[in-house]
Amino acid sequence: METRRIDPVNCSVARALSVVGERWSLLIVREALDGARRFGEFHSRLGIARNLLATRLETLVTAGVMRRVPYQEPGDRQRFAYELTEQGRALRPTLVALLEWGDTYLADPQGPSVIVRHRPVDDASSCEEPVKVVLECAAGHSHLAPEDVCRTPGPGARFVESS
Repeated sequence: METRRIDPVNCSVARALSVVGERWSLLIVREALDGARRFGEFHSRLGIARNLLATRLETLVTAGVMRRVPYQEPGDRQRFAYELTEQGRALRPTLVALLEWGDTYLADPQGPSVIVRHRPVDDASSCEEPVKVVLECAAGHSHLAPEDVCRTPGPGARFVESS
């Protein structure tokens, strides 16, 4: 009996991984979210080889995750800084989720090396509590367990026949 299943090649996870699935790419985004903008900042923070950093930055720019912004120091040639686009900033929850997973299963015995906190908006608010990623459905049901979530065909689904 043949059944239809979703084509695994037509997948947004696979598409996303083609842009940010390489280790250095997400680490570059992490540093950009923490304020790094210049090539030298990324290089010194990450310790990545210069040629590899240049390649990864170009990939992120081409994919629309970052944009190159020209700047020039007095008496120096024009250079480029790198800024996250909306698409790049939207990766924050992905990085927080990876951090949570790593803290749960891979952290040092002393505990996590960093804690992501709610930044106060102004002097009147001083929340600064740890941030966590929460799965929530469109109806508002939150804190869903992994077994409470399933994949179903979306409007762009393609199917393959399997026996």
